[in-house]
Amino acid sequence: MALPWEADPSALFARRLGKSAAELGTTDGEDGCPDIWQLDNGDVAVIGRDLAAAYQGRLPEDVTVGAHERLVIIPGIMPSSAKADIPDA
Repeated sequence: MALPWEADPSALFARRLGKSAAELGTTDGEDGCPDIWQLDNGDVAVIGRDLAAAYQGRLPEDVTVGAHERLVIIPGIMPSSAKADIPDA
């Protein structure tokens, strides 16, 4: 069954949204960095901690995480710093 939206694995990273983890002080630069990027097709990539398993069983009633999805957590300061880079709908 086709999904209403599908991620395009050929899309390229186009520009960072907000500030880097180093600029925000949310990384030690050693073991990965949370980040938010706009892809060249307009989609958004989020790099964060995979906590899908930790949240399974305590998600809000109308939230599901499919087998092909992950629930990713990033520091709250990251989307706040990206606000100016994200156009209004």
